Amino acid sequence: MDEPMIDYPGRTREMPSTPRDEMRDYVGRDLLAGQTALVTGGDSGIGRAVAIALAKEGADVAIGYLCEHDDARRTAELIEAEGRKSFHKAVDLTDASACRGLVADAANELGSISILVNNAAYQMPVEKLEDISDEQWRHTFAVNLDAIFYITKAALAHMPDGGAIINTSSINGLRGNKHLIDYAATKGGILALTYSLAQSLMERRIRVNCVAPGPVWTPLIPATFPEEAVEDFGEQAPYDRAAQPDEIAPSFVFFAASKLSSYYSGEVLAPIGGETLPG
Repeated sequence: MDEPMIDYPGRTREMPSTPRDEMRDYVGRDLLAGQTALVTGGDSGIGRAVAIALAKEGADVAIGYLCEHDDARRTAELIEAEGRKSFHKAVDLTDASACRGLVADAANELGSISILVNNAAYQMPVEKLEDISDEQWRHTFAVNLDAIFYITKAALAHMPDGGAIINTSSINGLRGNKHLIDYAATKGGILALTYSLAQSLMERRIRVNCVAPGPVWTPLIPATFPEEAVEDFGEQAPYDRAAQPDEIAPSFVFFAASKLSSYYSGEVLAPIGGETLPG
């Protein structure tokens, strides 16, 4: 494929059009008063929108991110503007010890982690399977799947019974994608991991659920797709457009708030713009 439109991992200010990811019109109802949350990939896009929505519902929020310092600081400012405590840390999620360090620092800053949102992800489209190098395959799995294992395992030591874990999958994990083969494989793995963890953590009443969005306008898109693909990104959805991150974040609030989803675990919400899937 041609070169991506902007350099990976992408920053909000570099995008050809500004996404709606600050939840400006969202009104919280104290659904998460007294809660503490850790959101990976929380600097921009879906992660930013989720972090701000959780703060608007009363939670203190820590975010992990790769290297997008300006975006991370903006997210932290928006969390603090809601009167909530924030913490942000740059971390390489391919490093198991760094994953554990992020959890330890977040728990130390916030006192606990009652809500965990595993949202960070990597993708790089290819024309065919033979174009995926061994290095790309391992990197995609390291960021998208291995990191969830490391972070979730570490977070359980700081999570009270009755907590919530929300994983981010994708429409591509539900039906595959010929240009995102490795990415789709990890997103399918996240679905299976969600189902398994929901069963494993039932005794602690920790609810484990998953959000699997369709196309969403985030910095990852122009940072991994060429200009011609970016121009019509999301038009394949029945809605004829990509979602904005602000439209996806409420699904995470639903799963985070026991008042809304106390009888949900091992479930998947798929905001995919009107597409219907068999099964």
